[in-house]
Amino acid sequence: MDGYQSILVHLDASPRCAERLAMARRIAPAHGAATLIALLAVEPRLLPLPLRVDVEALAVPIVPQIDPEHRDFARTLFNGALASGDPAMTWAEVPGDPPVWGTAQASLYVDLMVLGQHDPEEPRTRDVPRDFVESVVMESGKPALVIPYVGRYPAVGQNVLIAWKPTRECARAVAGALPLIRRAKRVHVVSWGPDNYGPAETTFGIVRALRWHGVEASANRYPDEPSELGELLLSHAADQASDLLVMGCYGHHRIHELLLGGVTRTVLRSMTLPVLMAH
Repeated sequence: MDGYQSILVHLDASPRCAERLAMARRIAPAHGAATLIALLAVEPRLLPLPLRVDVEALAVPIVPQIDPEHRDFARTLFNGALASGDPAMTWAEVPGDPPVWGTAQASLYVDLMVLGQHDPEEPRTRDVPRDFVESVVMESGKPALVIPYVGRYPAVGQNVLIAWKPTRECARAVAGALPLIRRAKRVHVVSWGPDNYGPAETTFGIVRALRWHGVEASANRYPDEPSELGELLLSHAADQASDLLVMGCYGHHRIHELLLGGVTRTVLRSMTLPVLMAH
């Protein structure tokens, strides 16, 4: 992937939408994106009837709708960004479908999603499912750049940490992050356990694969995977002043319940930097 030609950014009614939209607007022109889609996707709800209704009005079925205040908040944010100039942006909504399904469907036509970490203390996100990020990532199969609910991130991808494991999920995450990785000033790979495709003990398969894309990466490989790997990854990122973590998103659906791998769950709960992940 040479660049992100299309980017989808998720909007809701939370103040953090501004950070997600700003991030997407910085990435889009840097990668020659032809379009940026701002997608409002929240749970519709039954809006209350007016105080005075007639019999005919009562006979009309009440259809779940997006909270108009939440739509107005997101639309005002979008209009302000649109008025400031490039890049080209398109407004879209998931009006009647569940937000996870609608967002996953919309993501099939873009190169990158920009999503936001769930904030349990933010009341304005009550109409966004708690497991929205992981559900969309796993349902769509597309790479997602997840922005923490605290902090400002004016530059992402200068110092990249890749959490590597020879799995489909990690391979998809690295492939989805390549446009950012190619522009990075520093790329470091950390891995636990054997890599059967490494040409030597000091260099393993992913370092060689990155070199094929013109990326020189340093690497550390440790023999055994620790039980608290999620915390250790975030600690590695902090120690190295990384501004982007690239990793696979692990989990599976079982009778409508989303079960996440421990590392994925920990990072999504405690993330301290933007994370690009894929399933």
